[in-house]
Amino acid sequence: MGKARTIARRSFLVGSAALAGGVAFGTYVVRRPHDNPLADQVADGEATFNPWVLVSSEAITLIVPHADTGQGVASMQAALIAEELDIEFGQFQTSFGQPSAAYYNTAMASEAVPFMPTDKSFAAETMRSVMGAAIKVLGAQVTGGSSSTPDSYDKLRAAGASARETLKLAASQRSGVPVSELNTSNGAVQLPDGSELKYTALAADAAKLEPVTDVPLRDPSTWRMVGQDMKRLDVVAKSTGTMGYGIDFYLDGMLNGTVRMNPRKGAPLNGYDATAAEAMKGVRKVLPITNGVVVLADNTWTAFQAADAIDYDWAPAAYPAEQDAHWNVVASSFVDDRLDSEWRNDGDVDVALDGAKTLEMEYRAPYVAHQPMEPISAVAKVTDDRVDVWATHQMPRFAVDKIAAITGHNAAQIYFHNQYGGGSFGHRLEFENITATVEAANQMRGTPIKITFSREEDFAQDFTRQIGMSRSKGAVKDGKVIAHDLQIATVSSSRSQMGRLGQSLPGPDSQIVAGAWEQPYSIPNFRVRAYAVPELAPTSSWRSVGASSGGFFSDCALDELIHAAGADPLEERLRLMNHDVSRKVLEAVGEMSNWGSALGPNRGRGVAFVLSFGVPVAEVVEVTNTDSGIKIDKVWVAADVGRIVDPINFDNLMKGGVIWGLGHAMNSEITYSDGMAEQSNFYTHEGMRLNQCPEIFVKGLENGSAVKGIGEPPIPPAAPALANAIFAATGQRIREMPFNKHIDFV
Repeated sequence: MGKARTIARRSFLVGSAALAGGVAFGTYVVRRPHDNPLADQVADGEATFNPWVLVSSEAITLIVPHADTGQGVASMQAALIAEELDIEFGQFQTSFGQPSAAYYNTAMASEAVPFMPTDKSFAAETMRSVMGAAIKVLGAQVTGGSSSTPDSYDKLRAAGASARETLKLAASQRSGVPVSELNTSNGAVQLPDGSELKYTALAADAAKLEPVTDVPLRDPSTWRMVGQDMKRLDVVAKSTGTMGYGIDFYLDGMLNGTVRMNPRKGAPLNGYDATAAEAMKGVRKVLPITNGVVVLADNTWTAFQAADAIDYDWAPAAYPAEQDAHWNVVASSFVDDRLDSEWRNDGDVDVALDGAKTLEMEYRAPYVAHQPMEPISAVAKVTDDRVDVWATHQMPRFAVDKIAAITGHNAAQIYFHNQYGGGSFGHRLEFENITATVEAANQMRGTPIKITFSREEDFAQDFTRQIGMSRSKGAVKDGKVIAHDLQIATVSSSRSQMGRLGQSLPGPDSQIVAGAWEQPYSIPNFRVRAYAVPELAPTSSWRSVGASSGGFFSDCALDELIHAAGADPLEERLRLMNHDVSRKVLEAVGEMSNWGSALGPNRGRGVAFVLSFGVPVAEVVEVTNTDSGIKIDKVWVAADVGRIVDPINFDNLMKGGVIWGLGHAMNSEITYSDGMAEQSNFYTHEGMRLNQCPEIFVKGLENGSAVKGIGEPPIPPAAPALANAIFAATGQRIREMPFNKHIDFV
């Protein structure tokens, strides 16, 4: 076993055929651009130069196809186009556009190969290129995997440059001035005599031209926007309460409703009695849908009350009814016939451990919910000729497929209007809100239907993070870590998610060991094995996916070994580090936190490092052990993304990631009883409370050779850094999340 058995992480997004290694695409097919989806929409006098830029006599519209669920990618995408197009914030409008293969995300290829992110060999780069070609041909439009910025970085600047030069050509033809003597600024072409032609005034002329495509990108030293602090496009609306999220969308004549589906996820509804609900004032309809019902009423609150009044006969769950049984299945999966793959095998672990004094460890990570602040919702209108759906989704082309399967329309008749989302964390990679709404609207053709999930239903139907555990055995000698045998068993979130897309995983699931196998350490004897737990409760991608548990398993176990060796936790990590960019990140966080300085009694610092999504991140957490429990005082976090597009948003995402990672490590888990999730709202599935939030210090480095994203990488080091800090302050090793099962927090 080895790399031959490993496959792409997030392989469900690409499809079985591409990942199986047997699909070859001809050069012509790979190089051929997808059709511009804007071309069929332009009116007379409007110009579109590529799938991202549309100019009319009235406005400049930039298409920002990556879904914005609060991470700021709408502004990021717009800024990259505007940088080369020479327009400023306030001079354009944005649209998420219609789903299209033209918006394929080749940045996913970096994670979709069985090579370490630090491996830049010919074989690794060739495989990444092949995977990128497959993704392009398949037209995989995806927001996820912290890939939006690396996917957009070059292509959107090129789109802006192409539009700029085509508009200059139009100005040249109108004015008779050579293109070489024209400049652009503030949405206009500037002529040598000081006059200017606004882009909007040139739209009709530019529409008659073939776009100029061979345009070199500007040197970073000339940038006006990228790399500078930006005021995001949504910041004023969000600050003033005027932001329009998907849940706010309204159509005249719309019926409001809610859904109630079997809380034993995936099981059917045997029957129901809606007599009491249908008699309630304001209730219009109770409609059956897959595994449940939709209640339609004059307003959402009435629909909520009516849904509670229905008597349901729910079928039993297909997975174990009680939580202890879930853990028993995980614990029993460390056997040969559940061995999914061996991702790393450096040196000879068995020889190194034989006869040595070994340390054995077991760690656990529970199910956790996505819990975005905005519950999932959708609006749909189905007629015989077309379907319109308004919702937030990270894979809109897959959503179109789901809609078509329900209504019988072809893809060209389906219009998916992506909306700003009030959080996701992976939740909006699923489809229950869309399919339930479309099923109801399909039964009431011509009437707009809005379905809003209650908070409790949102929790009940959530596809959580994978449950898993690790078993480690390691050895130390002469103050150094010499061997680490790391075995991880989790349910496969990839297989679960792919199954709901009607696909299968054509090989091992790298998510099981993400955040563990690819760590850039030269431990002389280092083995990482993945064990696939039989599917239990259905699971999905949760912010940082497998690395959210894999980083906890791997870094905490390494920290235990370092302490057993009597070495300094930071210095030993640095000694083992074999990747210069990662080493600088570790060094930076050590300097930021003044690592090694005296703290005094009842205080402790913990350090953790996890490379995930190609991004090295190091965190130091400082805590105080008070009479009432652990107080998190400060956190220092450093990361290298190659190029920081917006320093303010980078800082926000880093801090938000730390809070997300710490809060869930401290307080959150989903458990099952009678096949149903026991936690139904924020008060039973707490993140971090405001009074628990530490002071957070951020540093971004730019030593990496490629641009990377930062939405997910700060999460994996947070839990181990906190666990390691608690050990430093108390001597207590906590090997299970959430930590509040074992220690109090203040």
